[in-house]
Amino acid sequence: MVQTSKAYLSDILQLNLSEAEYQWLIGAVEKILDTKSKKDLYITYSLCASKIQDKPINNFGASDFEWKSYLEVQNASTLEMARIFILVAALEASEEFLQSVQQLIQVADKTELVTFLKFLILLPEPEHFKFAAVEALRTNIATVFNAISQHNPYPSRYFTSHEWNQMYLKSAFMMQDLKQIPEIEKMANADLTRIISDYAHERWAASREIDPMFWRPVSNFVKGNLVNDIERILQSENIREQKAGTLVCFHSNLNEAKELLKKHDTHLPKVAQGDLTWKNL
Repeated sequence: MVQTSKAYLSDILQLNLSEAEYQWLIGAVEKILDTKSKKDLYITYSLCASKIQDKPINNFGASDFEWKSYLEVQNASTLEMARIFILVAALEASEEFLQSVQQLIQVADKTELVTFLKFLILLPEPEHFKFAAVEALRTNIATVFNAISQHNPYPSRYFTSHEWNQMYLKSAFMMQDLKQIPEIEKMANADLTRIISDYAHERWAASREIDPMFWRPVSNFVKGNLVNDIERILQSENIREQKAGTLVCFHSNLNEAKELLKKHDTHLPKVAQGDLTWKNL
């Protein structure tokens, strides 16, 4: 049986906290649920930093939990999971806590906000907190922005195409690692492709480089002016750009892309064999 977030988080916290830490946390949460007090919720959330030793979780348990691998990828810590456990427990217990949690996030400090954004997907009905995820797209603080954009499954589930495009482009503008954005092919769309092409032409006009990873979403839109764009990177002196162009065309279902591959096949064997992918570009 697949566990709820509350049950799974309780299990891994018990495995990774000291007995005293775990008992304090469980007791504090029980009090919150008993009193249904917003004040108790806020006090407990605030006290976590002094009551829970922040250390990497080294035992994620053997339970069947939907987001277990995601927690591992994000190197979840005991303090992060304790804070999320408090929120999850309150929200699973009563809808009365929804507004309180929303308000708590609006006044969170940077570290708390990063935790919330990274593990937003664990909360019951996480769409109720989309305002915080979208607001994070406006920041220039890399840790906050990357908390929602990198590895995170939330954007591809709950963002509109416009919001997702904004996130992808902001990642490029901030020169963040585009490889860490999940579901790029799934979220690719014609509007994003047009913007990528426009941005590329601006960079080329200013004699500035473009991260070759930036082209990843365009595979199934290689037509019209974009054919010339991809041919340009296939002919580039930059080997990574050549490889990116090859990957774009290889993963395309359009004849225009296949025709480009016939003329520029230097890296095609490695792509076809699986030795060259977007992950190792």
